[in-house]
Amino acid sequence: MDRAELAAFLRRWRARVQPADVGLPAGGRRRTAGLRRQEVAQLAGMSVEYYIRLEQGRGPRPSRQMIGAISRALRLSDDERAHLHHLVGEPPLPPPGLAREVRPGVLHLLDRLDDTPAMVCSAARDVLAWNAMAAALLGDFSALPPGERNLVWRFFTDPDARALHEPSGGEEFACRAVADLRSAAARYPADSALRALVGRLLAHSAEFRELWARQDVEVRRSTSKRLRHPVVGLLDLDCEALHDPHRDQWTIFYTAAPGTTSHAALRLLKVVGSQDLAVRE
Repeated sequence: MDRAELAAFLRRWRARVQPADVGLPAGGRRRTAGLRRQEVAQLAGMSVEYYIRLEQGRGPRPSRQMIGAISRALRLSDDERAHLHHLVGEPPLPPPGLAREVRPGVLHLLDRLDDTPAMVCSAARDVLAWNAMAAALLGDFSALPPGERNLVWRFFTDPDARALHEPSGGEEFACRAVADLRSAAARYPADSALRALVGRLLAHSAEFRELWARQDVEVRRSTSKRLRHPVVGLLDLDCEALHDPHRDQWTIFYTAAPGTTSHAALRLLKVVGSQDLAVRE
């Protein structure tokens, strides 16, 4: 618990909140901006002495319940609440489940990318949205039931999806994907769909069971891949993964260096690929 930083944080954010913001009368003349210490204590349901000791850097560690009460009293945002948890030394609890709705602006971006395969994935590698080029490169996700639109599931259960990878690249993908999935499972222990996905993979694939037992953990990063497409052939692609931390979603772009055979193959893929140009979700 960082008592000095906690005290400074509380004083700063108490000064930011006005009485009217929390339904209190402004009262008489105030010597300082914001709420009085007594008012914060009242709103949080704690003793004035206890709160004063926190602001003076000499109070005991607040409980999670007390952190929540102080956060509500000071009208903290989600990021500020998480910061308060870290200052107290009590990491915030994980969100109840994965975010599966894609922001409209990201969908519009996918819609405009008619020459670049791109898709949005959850932290568990569920494919949430994709453009026509991604369908042409990796397969038509709309033809799959929603529960099977997952890159890890497809790799370990669909021979056609696995055949896109060169053998060495497939081994690397398998290791990284399982490590990434384990990381997501730790962050979202209450997500029933994620638990069910892991259970199905453990039941279906001995290879997955072996990799899962290693306890490796890794979060997705930008990388490069060599894929073998059944129509346009071999492609050496850069996979840029951009993270949306608020939803814990990844937008992935597959690109090739201009002037290379892979770049020419992507241009050919645009011609021979999916005829449905609408972004899917």
